[in-house]
Amino acid sequence: MDNLGDIRLFVEAAQQVSLSAAGRKMGLTPAAASARLAKLEAALKTRLFDRTTRQLRLTDEGRLYLNCCRQALQSLDDAEAALQAGQGVVRGKVRLSATSDFGRNLLVHWLDEFNALYPEVTFALTLSDSLSNLVQEDIDLAIRFGVPQDSSLVARRLAPNRRVLCASPAYIARKGTPKDPHDLANFDCIVLGTASGPVNEWRFTRGDEVQHYTVPLDTARETNDGALAREWALRGYGIVIKSMWDVEADLRADGLKVLLPQWRYPDAPLHALYHRNRFMAPRVRALLDFLSERFAQVSDELERLLGLPPEHSDSKAGPETASREAL
Repeated sequence: MDNLGDIRLFVEAAQQVSLSAAGRKMGLTPAAASARLAKLEAALKTRLFDRTTRQLRLTDEGRLYLNCCRQALQSLDDAEAALQAGQGVVRGKVRLSATSDFGRNLLVHWLDEFNALYPEVTFALTLSDSLSNLVQEDIDLAIRFGVPQDSSLVARRLAPNRRVLCASPAYIARKGTPKDPHDLANFDCIVLGTASGPVNEWRFTRGDEVQHYTVPLDTARETNDGALAREWALRGYGIVIKSMWDVEADLRADGLKVLLPQWRYPDAPLHALYHRNRFMAPRVRALLDFLSERFAQVSDELERLLGLPPEHSDSKAGPETASREAL
């Protein structure tokens, strides 16, 4: 256990692909981080990284050692969590991942409320519109729209997630409102890009009626950042499809207005994702239960605010499942 801190530094450096970034995260100067890694390599009598001034790359021996170190550190963390569970202690750091808009506009406020109940809990919050690798990035809990095709993760459904067409009052005053989805050809649209490509194929339903609209990319504004897509809509650049959770504050403040509320865009319910084979620390369990309650309280209120037709009963938040829905 004498070199446990050095091992954690090595694992963090492999994850960050940067020794200096790993050192900063652990409160070390670049010189101190380099010295500790050198000490670990000397003790092991092997080189763990090929290092240049511009690149940090694991050696074959480093990759082998990394896998073993991750398993060992996880076992230690799980043992500590199990001890805390036996003592009923809710404290320590929760590592969270969430989408950018939801994280900034709603989740941060809920974390403040949680901290009022559990002041000994701290957070490491990663905001990204891509799905985090929960193992590689050491995330305890990810809040995502839909769930990945990964049987190693448990997906607990938190809330329905209506996605709506919206635009700013200024844009509506200037351009008018579409009468149906086909009418979108006469309007400016904002498209969100994903790892699999831009989401410009928009499908809408109204009862048994279905309409498709393909946003022409040569005239659309595109971004891979949900927060920027929302900001462009607020600034009056066009119409965007957003989760009701992302634009909740904008709708309440009349910064954005819902268009074509009678037409349904495919939903992507909100899920909490976490490791199947990892002991859940009391702090993580408490936060998950707290978020489930907050979602239940707010979701019906928000749908009433939007004036949308109700969801089917089977789309409400449900128990923990190993879901296979696509993101």
